[in-house]
Amino acid sequence: MTTDTVRIREQPLVLVVEDYQDAREMYAAYLQFSGFEVAEAANGIEAIEKTHELLPDIVLMDLALPRMDGWEATRRLKNDERTRHIPIVALTGHALAGHAEGARDAGCDAFVTKPCLPDALVAEIKRLLDQHRGKADNMKDPARAPKSSKKRT
Repeated sequence: MTTDTVRIREQPLVLVVEDYQDAREMYAAYLQFSGFEVAEAANGIEAIEKTHELLPDIVLMDLALPRMDGWEATRRLKNDERTRHIPIVALTGHALAGHAEGARDAGCDAFVTKPCLPDALVAEIKRLLDQHRGKADNMKDPARAPKSSKKRT
C-alpha cells in the first residue's frame, strides 16, 4: 500500500457482510447515523476481499452467506496475519447456544442474534472496539502489557 492510498479515518469503519440487500442497507444506514463509516459485502468471498483491501475496524458477519459462508470467511480472516486482529461480530438468525459456541470457535469475537435492536448492535460494536483499543494500548505500553507466565532462570 502506498502513502497515496493510506487514508486516516475520523470514524471507525464497519464492514457489514449480509446477503440480503435490504438488511445490509438498513444496518449500513443506522451505523452511518450512529457515526460510523460503513462498507458492505454480500458474501464470504467479498468479505475477505474487502477486509484485505480496507482493513476495517470491525466486521459484522452474517453466518449464512452464499458462495462462502460466514463461518469459513471468519476462519480465513482469523488465520491471516493481516486480519486476525480485526474483531468479528457474528450475525445470525439462529439463537441456539451451539451456534454462539460454534461462532466463537470459528473466531468470532461476539455473537448477535437477528433480528436485533439497532441500539443493541451499536452498543456491542462500541464495546468490542473499546476492548480492542484497550488491548492495542496495552501492547504498545510495556508497563501495561500482559506479563509472561514463564519463569526466568
